[in-house]
Amino acid sequence: MLRKSFSHIPLEAGCDEAGRGCLCGPVFAAAVILPEHFSNDLLKDSKKLTKKQRNELRNIIEKEAITWAVGSVDNETIDKINILNASITAMHRALDGLNMKPQFIIVDGNKFTPYHGISFHCIIKGDNLYESIAAASVLAKTHRDEFMEKIHQEFPQYGWSQNKGYPTSKHRQAIRNFGITSYHRLSYNLNEQLRLKF
Repeated sequence: MLRKSFSHIPLEAGCDEAGRGCLCGPVFAAAVILPEHFSNDLLKDSKKLTKKQRNELRNIIEKEAITWAVGSVDNETIDKINILNASITAMHRALDGLNMKPQFIIVDGNKFTPYHGISFHCIIKGDNLYESIAAASVLAKTHRDEFMEKIHQEFPQYGWSQNKGYPTSKHRQAIRNFGITSYHRLSYNLNEQLRLKF
């Protein structure tokens, strides 16, 4: 069972990101404040759910959350400020999008930077421990997947509708065959990626 709250302070927001380890596309993040009575037996870390389950949960979370928002940082900015800073920036943007100010923030992982003076706590594997972080992981993942499926139409040879920009063998082979696109992260040593075993 996932826990309801870390701080036991009202309006605790959970944050998580998606796409940090990808070779292309933006990094997405979500922030979610759930009502105290929220409960869903299916909810857990988005990586442990099927696509159908994630999309089902996305609809439930977006309908039942007190407030939620998604933020993103594009690949060009990732190259400029690095993926860690980009992930944190995406989380800040998601928090900016909430229609009420959280009183406490819990973040999946071990890195975050202060946000408008609001107290926060980083929790390694928090998406396996707290409902609001798990909910944020679902929204970040589904919104990013939706974006990658959309840009797949521009560059279908890279298989983004399936690999979502992660360094699969098909994605690496497509880079070898066709080069890179305007969506690829140049700071991710793509030549090194091509030398990795398939």
